[in-house]
This record gives sequence, structure tokens and C-alpha cells, in this order.
Amino acid sequence: MTEYVLLIIGAALINNFVLIRFLGLCPFFGVSRNVETAIGMSMAVIFVMTIAGTISWAIYSFVLVPFDLVFLKTIAFILVIASFVQLVEMTVKKVAPVLHKALGIFLPLIVTNCAVLGVALISVVEEHTFGQAFLFSFGAGLGWAIAIIIFAGIRERQELAEVPKALAGYANAFITAGLLSIAFFVFSGFPTGSA
Repeated sequence: MTEYVLLIIGAALINNFVLIRFLGLCPFFGVSRNVETAIGMSMAVIFVMTIAGTISWAIYSFVLVPFDLVFLKTIAFILVIASFVQLVEMTVKKVAPVLHKALGIFLPLIVTNCAVLGVALISVVEEHTFGQAFLFSFGAGLGWAIAIIIFAGIRERQELAEVPKALAGYANAFITAGLLSIAFFVFSGFPTGSA
């Protein structure tokens, strides 16, 4: 049980895909202007990462390896990710059209979010079991959500502050993300649960 908790904590905080591994930065910067939009995107990313990471592991373990088609893993994983992103986009458009409009182009860009592909590839490389792949994928999505929600909260507060003109906009966002990344290095001394 402890191993599974450490796996989630390791993926979410210690090896955070955005702030430590620097994957998935495009939607991270693009959708982090306000907390509500960041929360909506977080739910979509958690869902896609968890399901796509787990399904990708299953396809790799039960189809690609037995039929000696391992060289197709990247293409197979991208197809799985694209399928689930389409499902999420259709659902969000139907259930929450305001959120769909707020997320704009960044919702379909989850397909190109290298953090989602990274989860699937790392899970295979580290030879996770099915349960470990599921928890690792969920933890990675949770970590991405934590990072973007904290970042969006900081960016909302910065809108109220007087920022020098040279640092306004993305310059300030990159500095803030860098400082947040440094803050996440505090977790690097904790055990991760992986070998």
C-alpha cells in the first residue's frame, strides 16, 4: 500500500511533469490566466492522462510486445491519447459550453501535450504493472493539476500588482514558473516508491 501512495506522490510532487520534467508547458502557460479555466483544464488532463496512460500500458503489454510490434509504441500511444482527447472535447462541449469556449484551442492541444505521452512512455520504460501504470498516470495528472492551479492563482494575483513593463506578460509568467519549479525541488528528498 505504501508503495502505491509513494508512486502517486512521486509522480505528482517529486517528479512533477510540468515543474520538474518540463513537459506540457504549452497548455500550462496558455490556460493559466485564471483559476476557473485552470481547474477545468486540470480535470480534462487528469482524465486523459489516467485513462490514456493505463490503456497505452495495456496495448503495449498485451498487443505490441506479444506481436513484436514494440517499434509502433509511440504511434499507438498517440492514437490512444487523440481518441480520449476527442471524447473529452465532445463531452466538455456538450456539458459545459462556457468552459469549452474558455479553453479554446488548448483543449484539443492535449493531444500534443508531451506530458501525456511522457506518462505512457515512462510507465512502459519503468516496467510498471497495470495498477502501477494507473496510479502513476493518475499521480502525473494530479501533479499537472496542482501545478497549473497554483500557477493560475499566482497569475491572477499578479494581475492586481504593478509589474514593470519589461516584465509584463509572458516574461513575468516564465519567472514565476521558474520560481515555482525551484519551490517544487523541496520535494526531491522524499522517497518516490520506484526502484
